[in-house]
Amino acid sequence: MQKLIDSFTTYISDERNLSPHTRAAYLRDLDEFRIFLEGHGGADLQSLSRLDSFLLRRYLAELHKRNQRTSIARKLSTLRTFFRYLVREGRLVSNPAEGLSSPKLNRYLPKTLSVDEATALMERGYGNTLLDLRDRAIVELFYSSGLRVSELTGLDVGALDLREKLVRVLGKGRKERIVPVGRKSHEALLTYLEARNMPDAEEPLFLNARGGRLTPRSVQRNLKNRLIKAGIIKDISPHALRHSFATHLLDGGADLRAIQELLGHASLSTTQKYTQVSVDQLMSVYDKAHPRSKKK
Repeated sequence: MQKLIDSFTTYISDERNLSPHTRAAYLRDLDEFRIFLEGHGGADLQSLSRLDSFLLRRYLAELHKRNQRTSIARKLSTLRTFFRYLVREGRLVSNPAEGLSSPKLNRYLPKTLSVDEATALMERGYGNTLLDLRDRAIVELFYSSGLRVSELTGLDVGALDLREKLVRVLGKGRKERIVPVGRKSHEALLTYLEARNMPDAEEPLFLNARGGRLTPRSVQRNLKNRLIKAGIIKDISPHALRHSFATHLLDGGADLRAIQELLGHASLSTTQKYTQVSVDQLMSVYDKAHPRSKKK
């Protein structure tokens, strides 16, 4: 089975262009499944060809003992993709995981900042040091363009078009998209780059204190410090700024399809969770304001 996994790894890397993080998750899931098979009759191609839904359900039952539903759903999705690849390559006749249903997931609503909180984060607690200018440029770009943290830290200076106020982003699956940069974000980025003497196009856009490329972990740590300085008592991640970007656009009347394009979502259903956030906020305001809804 290890040879099959190695072949699958080449497929998801070269043909599907999945990120290293996603590939590592696939391989962890498959290695766990391989260990399970070794304890239940073997992990070779012949064993896979005899694999049925009963044994897969037994595997899922084992997963339920130590995993959350989201993890189980991901592991099952990994198996479906792996078996689908083996069918395509002629190694299996059919996909034994195709008929299995994923566990029902609890509804997830992303954390967001209010508009006032977002404004405070952009404007409070910054000095004139290079790191202050960098951090302000980072939060402005997050909120202006809705980037993922990996997309932001992967940017080079050349990805920015300061004249046209655009940024070229390499997203999931190495898909490229062009995203607008707002006026305030443009000003913050220009100030930061001028403080760096306008670096060359191939240099990283955001640097750490030692002059190397900033990492997602450092961005998250710095954001927590910036939230404290802005007086915001919320457990907010860089991804929450992306959620705030999308939610505030929707509340302002932006089209859901346009938001999908800006976020780089492959499916509109992924973007539709923001409509639920807006509805929940609307109901909260209604319950507090309407005379027949307010609690006595």
